[in-house]
Amino acid sequence: TMITVAHIRNTIDTTDVFYDQEVNFLNDALPTLIPLQIRFFNVLLACSFRSDLESEFGSQLFINAETELKVQDESIMSEKVEEANLRQAYQKLTAQCTTRFMGESVNFYGLLKHMEHQDREHRREAFLAWSDLYAAHSEELDRLFDQLITVRVRMAKKLGYEHYTDLAYLNRHRTAYAPRDVAGFRRQVLEIVVPACAKIRADQAKRIGIDKMKYFDESLLFPDGNPEPAGSKDQMLAWAKDMYRELSPETGVFFDFMTRNQLFDLETRPGKHMGGYCTSLSNWKAPFIFANFNGTSADVDVLTHEAGHAFAYFTASREQELSEYCHSTNEISEIHSMSMEHFTYPWMDKFFGSKAGQYRYAHLCQALNVLPYMMCVDEFQHLVYDKPDMTAMERRQAWRDLERTYMPWRDYDGVDFLENGGFWMQKQHIFMYPFYYIDYALAQMGAFEFYGRMKTNQTDAWTDYLALCKAGGSRGYLDLLSLAGLSNPFAEGSVAKAVSHVIEEVSGSSYRI
Repeated sequence: TMITVAHIRNTIDTTDVFYDQEVNFLNDALPTLIPLQIRFFNVLLACSFRSDLESEFGSQLFINAETELKVQDESIMSEKVEEANLRQAYQKLTAQCTTRFMGESVNFYGLLKHMEHQDREHRREAFLAWSDLYAAHSEELDRLFDQLITVRVRMAKKLGYEHYTDLAYLNRHRTAYAPRDVAGFRRQVLEIVVPACAKIRADQAKRIGIDKMKYFDESLLFPDGNPEPAGSKDQMLAWAKDMYRELSPETGVFFDFMTRNQLFDLETRPGKHMGGYCTSLSNWKAPFIFANFNGTSADVDVLTHEAGHAFAYFTASREQELSEYCHSTNEISEIHSMSMEHFTYPWMDKFFGSKAGQYRYAHLCQALNVLPYMMCVDEFQHLVYDKPDMTAMERRQAWRDLERTYMPWRDYDGVDFLENGGFWMQKQHIFMYPFYYIDYALAQMGAFEFYGRMKTNQTDAWTDYLALCKAGGSRGYLDLLSLAGLSNPFAEGSVAKAVSHVIEEVSGSSYRI
């Protein structure tokens, strides 16, 4: 719990010297626990009471231990320290990047709101400022990524793996599927989702009155501006509290706990780490939500997406006896969060008033539109770690080629940095959490399935969702999908099954043109 507190405080203000030093200490100290972890896992697996423990708690505890022994070893302690320090350097660099725009100092998140502006020239200028900010730091980002690749590959080699990809899959406890299964999933997305997204983008261009969609147009969804939440941070929290009380008794208790204990840090400010996350303070079985509000609909997405993570942990930590079972693997945990975004659709009128319908339409379109980008992020990492000696410019070319495959509509309007493949740098997961991105796409299939069931029987859909949250990580990936009545996303035809009703809904929407 104290480790988590240090990380929370550090991300809230990366310029705080005390917590920067605390995290640096932890980066050095935590790998020294590897020998104790290895000893624990070996003792657990050799325990004479194993069959009794499996009868009481199931076999997943032992499967997890076996997996951990494949990725933990004293020989990589120094590499663990080096990787953690490089990740910390990346966090500090990106959190402290600022530029001047429209007379104010803004960070990356501060520019995103301007990229949704109704005036096209305003959007273009914001887009250029955003691109220039990344370009100004691109050499340092390339150098950091080179170092991260090197240390990760070295760890894999020391542990006997041919490629870092093999180690990364085990680090993420991906024991139910392999890279070839993910490649098949990407193919299904390419065949089914990419053409649908091309049509959505063409409709969007007509709707906002332009002939050719440029990158800086992609964030503007309606000619009179995107739907924005009507209230302040405190007002939105009050609306969210009402929403979760009305959604179910369980979510009401959960969100009351969150607000009563002030388990949020939501507003963006200089020096704050980018992005949003949910973490947990295990001593108190308390989730914590971190975000960067910027006045766009993304603020509401935080109060649903990250709250989905928080609710799942809040529920599992009170249901599961073992702390190891309070969290599931990412492919499941993102179902918790993405499904909550859909379950809360009926309450969007609280946040958007008369534009709630626009928000729901835009949210569905964006849920589809982001899938091809997720394929780029995933395949890019497979390419990079299969060929770790690629130069920075070769990586950029590989990224641009992937964009042309999965996002053929993407037009950077001649901006050299992005035309040459620099856009990959804006995805922090590539630096911080290798191979953690396809999880979102896999989970979106489950969330779309839940959404389809909500439209016919909200009660049954919620019952299965709640069962999934209660189960935590007590079962494997495919078993948890089965428990919730969800399909295996790798099965042939599964992508079409999950997304077809969503494509049909957005295609028939009155907001389309």
